Amino acid sequence: MTLNDYQAETERTSSSDVSVIVCALGLCGESGEFADHIKKWAAQGHELDKEKLTKELGDILWYTAQAARAIGKTLDKIAETNVLKLRARYPDGFDVERSKERK
Repeated sequence: MTLNDYQAETERTSSSDVSVIVCALGLCGESGEFADHIKKWAAQGHELDKEKLTKELGDILWYTAQAARAIGKTLDKIAETNVLKLRARYPDGFDVERSKERK
């Protein structure tokens, strides 16, 4: 499945008028659920449930796909833009010193 195939599939479970505001709030909520699970594992002795994390990441991806749609972009374009940005920032791969020098 490609990113654009996934994005098209998310249309089935979304209203046609989902707004970028709803997507932003959904991303925050789902990211919070992901982070809360990590917190409970790291600080409270809970088991790390990778299946639960997988489902939360799926919810994050769903909202990302819908946010992209809301701004008129495909997930493929979002991914391509991100790769180009990171290649420009770290042309030889991640570098701690380049990261520190970023303004």
